[in-house]
Amino acid sequence: MNDLKEAIIDLAKTLNIQKIGFTTADNFEYLRKSLVEQKEAGHTSGFEHQNLDERLHPKLAVADAKTIISIAIAYPNKTLSKPEKTEFRRGQFSRGSWGEDYHAVLQRKLNALALGIEKLAGQFHYQAMVDTGALVDVAVAARAGIGFIGKNGLLISKEYGSWMFLGELVTTLEIEPDSAVDYGCGTCTRCVDFCPTTALLGDGRLNAQKCLSYQTQAKGKMPLEYREKIKTVIYGCDICQMVCPYNKGIDSHFHPEMEADAALTNPELLPLLDLSNKQFVNKFGKMAGAWRGKNPIQRNAVYALANANDKTALPKLKEMAKNDSRDVMVDAAKWAIEKLENGKTRIRPKTK
Repeated sequence: MNDLKEAIIDLAKTLNIQKIGFTTADNFEYLRKSLVEQKEAGHTSGFEHQNLDERLHPKLAVADAKTIISIAIAYPNKTLSKPEKTEFRRGQFSRGSWGEDYHAVLQRKLNALALGIEKLAGQFHYQAMVDTGALVDVAVAARAGIGFIGKNGLLISKEYGSWMFLGELVTTLEIEPDSAVDYGCGTCTRCVDFCPTTALLGDGRLNAQKCLSYQTQAKGKMPLEYREKIKTVIYGCDICQMVCPYNKGIDSHFHPEMEADAALTNPELLPLLDLSNKQFVNKFGKMAGAWRGKNPIQRNAVYALANANDKTALPKLKEMAKNDSRDVMVDAAKWAIEKLENGKTRIRPKTK
C-alpha cells in the first residue's frame, strides 16, 4: 500500500497539484454540534450543502469508501501586470476569482488524478468533490495533513499560506492515512482583529451573514452597514488573508489559467454598468466571480463608485435612479448619489 501511496504522490506532482494528503473515510461527526449551532444562530450563508448527514459521512457518497485523497492547488495572490490607466476608476475582484473558475480547474485535476490512479491500481469506486460537494473541504484537508484550519476558517499551510483551493476524492482504495500538521495560529488574532465587520468568531467559525465576501455575492439590496465597508471591491474579500502572517511573502504562480487578467480582475466601474447579460457573460463568464450573474456585480460597482468619490459617475447614476427597471439598482444609485453629493448618506448604517 505504501508503494501505491508514493506512486499517487508522484502522479500528483506530474499533474501540477501542489499538495496531496490522505485520510480515512471515517465520519466527521465531531463537526455536527458546531454546524447545527451555526445554523441555529443564523450564521450560515445558505450556499452550504443542505443535507447535514451527507456533509459528515463520506460513505453516503461512496458506500464502501475507505480513503479520502485531499488535494490543494496554490493560486496567485499577486498580479503579474497592472491595469492600464484610463479615465475610469476601477474596482477589484478578490484573488480567489482571478483567472478561470477554480471549480473547473480543480475538477480537471481530480478527474486526471482518478484516471491516473486507475492505471496504477486498477478500477476503483470514487467521487470527486470541490467546494460545491457535500463534504467540508477544510476539515478533510486538515485531517489529511494538508494544513490547519485557521481562525479565519480557511485551510493554511506553511508552504502556500491560505492561498489554496481544495478538492477531494472519496475512494474505495485502502491507503495509509497522513497525520495532522503540528503548527497553527497560536495566539495570533490578526484576521479577527482586522475583519471590518467582526464576522470572525475567533475559533475558526464565522458569521457568514456579516462577511463581506458573502455580502458582495448575495442578491438584493446590500444592508446599509456594509456598503461603505466594501470600498471598491465588487466581489469577495481578502482582508483576513492579507493580514495573516502565514501569507507573508507567498507569491505562487503555478497555474497560468488562474493568473489575473487586469482588465477583468480590476474592471472599469462606469462601463461595467452598461453591460447586458450577454456582454457580462462573454467578458466575465469564465471567472468564479461571475457565478451570480451581473446584477450583484453592477450593484456593487455603484457602491464602489460612491466609495471612490467618483463624481463623474453622477450623470449615469441619476439616469439609473430615474430609469432602471431593477429596484436594487435604483436603491443603489440613490444611495450613491446622496453620498457623492453630500459626502454622506442621511440613513446611517446600523451599528452592531
